Amino acid sequence: MKILPFLFIAMQKDYYKILGVEKSASPEDIKKAYYKMAHQHHPDKKGGDEAKFKEVNEAYQTLSDKDKRAQYDRFGTTFNGAQGGFNQNVNWEDIMGDMNGFGNIEDIFDMFGGGFGMGSRKKQKDVRKGKNLEVILELDLESILSPQDREIIITKQSTCSRCGGNGAEPGTSVKECFTCRGTGRVQQIRKTFLGTISQYIVCPDCHGEGVKPENPCNVCHGEGRIRKEEKIRINIPAGVDNNQIIKVKGKGEAGKRGGEAGDLYIRISIKPHSIFQRSGDDIYLKQDIAFSEATLGGKIKIPTLEGEKIIVKVPSGTESGKILKVSKRGIPHFSGIGRGNLYLQLNINTPEKLTRRQKELLEELKKEGL
Repeated sequence: MKILPFLFIAMQKDYYKILGVEKSASPEDIKKAYYKMAHQHHPDKKGGDEAKFKEVNEAYQTLSDKDKRAQYDRFGTTFNGAQGGFNQNVNWEDIMGDMNGFGNIEDIFDMFGGGFGMGSRKKQKDVRKGKNLEVILELDLESILSPQDREIIITKQSTCSRCGGNGAEPGTSVKECFTCRGTGRVQQIRKTFLGTISQYIVCPDCHGEGVKPENPCNVCHGEGRIRKEEKIRINIPAGVDNNQIIKVKGKGEAGKRGGEAGDLYIRISIKPHSIFQRSGDDIYLKQDIAFSEATLGGKIKIPTLEGEKIIVKVPSGTESGKILKVSKRGIPHFSGIGRGNLYLQLNINTPEKLTRRQKELLEELKKEGL
């Protein structure tokens, strides 16, 4: 008899905690906290978290609205119109008194439209929505120094050109499903030892869509989509990192019978470089130098990711393993402002074979204590 109230308490969301502000925070404080958290968790950023980003946005949508915030402060996330979708005017005493008519807790939630995601009801747009897709795009380290456009070809469910995506043969229409009367659900009644259970299930005739083609398309057979190759042009920002994901909205699989298309997620894979190693937005390069250059100092030429060579000054008395910093010769920051550094590790090259003259000179240096 106390299951439902317990579940409502357990599933409350603390929007103030999500945004990292006090309950007494001003609208300006809430806005600043939202911008900070949204920037941190944006799914297009390295280390972004789409689920956390949505949660932050959900919290801001409530707390930034004066009326919604007042309702939230009073009722929490169970107030009418907030995430969770339960009406505060529900008569819980009547519900609790009728619990013997249900077989399990999922039937109870299904009575309220699957508000916790446990029921069998589905919105029509969710039934028809196309799947999200993910592809891996390999890039050379040099190529990410500047923004670029890439064209990829993928095989996926695309909108049928004959019927335009509605699944009906040209000249015919899409009609309301006779079985469910356009609701996408039908009532199912079954008897158990606890009594008669009534619940709603997905319509078996229209599969939850609520509509059916009068005459199915001859090409897609009523699906509204067919599997084919499609060219997609995407923009790759400078400074992308390995395993970073770029979202291309609406470029996933086409929805069924005109439903919303899924999204395309591009996972970046940076190929290993022959001489440079990347760490964040910095790059590292190992360079051999002669003993005389390390001792006396001098200038050496080193390669860069741009393909050019630059001159770097080697201090006198350099020890093997010393690292020199070359500012702003690394990877551009993903934000578009500034770039990382190049770190040069110097290794003193000890020759295995010497000419007679080199040996004579080293002997002279040895006598001088070097």
